[in-house]
Amino acid sequence: MAEPNWFRYLKWRRRVAKARREVLSRKGQGRPHGLAGRLIVSLTSYPPRFGSLEITLRSILTQSVAPDEVILWLEPGHEEQLPPAIRALPGLSIRSHEFLRSYMKIIPTLLAYPEATIVTFDDDVYYPRDWLERLVEAAKASPRQIMVHRAHRFTVRDGQPLPYGAWQKNISETESAADVFLTGVHGVLYPPHSLYKDVTRKELFMTLAPMADDVWLYWMARMQGTLIRHVGGRTRIIEWPGSQEVSLKSFNINEETRGNDQAIAGMMGHYGLPEPRS
Repeated sequence: MAEPNWFRYLKWRRRVAKARREVLSRKGQGRPHGLAGRLIVSLTSYPPRFGSLEITLRSILTQSVAPDEVILWLEPGHEEQLPPAIRALPGLSIRSHEFLRSYMKIIPTLLAYPEATIVTFDDDVYYPRDWLERLVEAAKASPRQIMVHRAHRFTVRDGQPLPYGAWQKNISETESAADVFLTGVHGVLYPPHSLYKDVTRKELFMTLAPMADDVWLYWMARMQGTLIRHVGGRTRIIEWPGSQEVSLKSFNINEETRGNDQAIAGMMGHYGLPEPRS
């Protein structure tokens, strides 16, 4: 029997409170990451999310492994709306870039740091203290692969992708495979040159997959011949209160709009199946 809504809500509130206490209790500096080049952690946000952004950033800035830089990309004019507590966070770089929807968390960083290892994450969820360390250690073991904490199974039948709703979601297996589909919500580590040359072509991604950056980035990885590695275990997402009032999630999985299916159709029409190419 399904749990009643009030009980699920109560459990969520308890998880949120526990997560907040854990973040605020962290002490000490993270150790060096040990990767060969620079490690840049990158995100984007916008004013409706600013109320919960501080606790997300604190969970990133107090990781057990320290990146070389944490960058918050904002649309021009939005920095003035940031709460003073966010602007004062030590270790945070705040920069502006033209509006690119959710692509803001990766495209400007790829352009600015083409030789760096880049980790992207969403601005509205809790990240445990070893979140970055687990991605980094997996990258050391398999340096040419993209690392993810949360992944789905890209499923093809008779040469065509099945509808997004029919895929296996939030897989538990630790593996690298062509059908491991990255999801950005709980963090993705991209080694240098792991994405196809078209990845920063705004005219393409804003036309083919304007609301589905995961779809675009999966295609760019597979076309580059890069495998995606799920680091293992199902991921429980803890969203901060108030952070989901404005979200791409409802667009991308809604049965009427089917944002991910539309993006996949666009990518199929332009590129065909996501297979390695020169």
